[in-house]
Amino acid sequence: MKVQSVRTHLLDYALDTPFESASMQFSRRQHCLVEVICDDGTVGWGECLGPAKLNAAVVAAYAQSLVGQDPLQTERLWLTLYNQLRDQGQRGLTVTALSGIDIALWDIKGKHFGVPISTLLGGRVRESVSAYATGSFRRDGVDRVSDVAEEVAGYRHEGFHAVKVKIGFDVEEDLAVIAAVREAIGPDMRLMIDANHGYDVLEAVEVGKRAAQWGVDWFEEPVLPEQLSAYRAVKSGQPIPVAGGETWHGRYAMQAPLETRAVDIVQPDICGVGGFTEIRRVADMADLHGVRLIPHVWGTAVCIAASLQFMAALLPNPPRREPRPPILEFDRTENPFRQAVVKTPIEHHQGIVQIPDGPGLGIEIDRQALETYAMKEM
Repeated sequence: MKVQSVRTHLLDYALDTPFESASMQFSRRQHCLVEVICDDGTVGWGECLGPAKLNAAVVAAYAQSLVGQDPLQTERLWLTLYNQLRDQGQRGLTVTALSGIDIALWDIKGKHFGVPISTLLGGRVRESVSAYATGSFRRDGVDRVSDVAEEVAGYRHEGFHAVKVKIGFDVEEDLAVIAAVREAIGPDMRLMIDANHGYDVLEAVEVGKRAAQWGVDWFEEPVLPEQLSAYRAVKSGQPIPVAGGETWHGRYAMQAPLETRAVDIVQPDICGVGGFTEIRRVADMADLHGVRLIPHVWGTAVCIAASLQFMAALLPNPPRREPRPPILEFDRTENPFRQAVVKTPIEHHQGIVQIPDGPGLGIEIDRQALETYAMKEM
């Protein structure tokens, strides 16, 4: 079995209602899927985190080194591709594009051996995970406090046991949002806050101190991801556990945050950190330094399936019990192709998501959906 070709599928949808985080605006949903095709007909699927067209360009640059190769040699191929663009970038698009390819190669490997990827990673320790609803982005023309409170109340009604809300815009308004959310979801539902690196240290410390009264599980990306000393200042200056890592691509980017304990919770995204090959290394590093790992997830059902396969094999630490079992980030913002790209959607039931147990990623792609949502020339 050899790699015959590598394709990318650019998906695009214009949002009915644009929204924004503290770091970027969303008027469209755009994602890049990677398809690796073998000469025996086996096909693997992956996804890249970040700008779709730019990821596709880097995947195309990598593709020439993949054709004719044995797709089962994932470690060797990962290093070959990483070395190909090492001089131009050890992080960012070079790694997010590599992530999509690596996930597709592991999908092929699972299909070849007839087992889920989680089995290849060492074995499944769980068949389902709890999920938390991610949403509550800022929208123009509405009262943000009441809008977010109404939204999260809907997640509670759906059966979710946890929710993450977006902050990082304005300290006083953000605190009003957090208070309203806690009132809307009640005392027993888990609550996380995500600033998308919208604060400086002083603002983040103030928010953390004042928001702690509402029982916040973690404070995600309080400050700029490049500023590790700022992360440590926020971590030591307020009582809420600090989380981050979706923008620290590859194990080398993760090394300093873990070694210096800049975060309490590290959040690699499998579609951005380097795929299955690299996220295993990050998990080992986090375990070595006693830092909890909870994946970041933002993409289509391909990304969700890959994240679930990794979470299925993520070992508990301490080994005989889990103070906080891994929890799946479940995006609830507008994206009609998120689940449409697979024939069997990966949905939650009362806040619980079953982990696919079929070969590879355990999903089957709906090619009609790829055509329906294919990006037009822009």
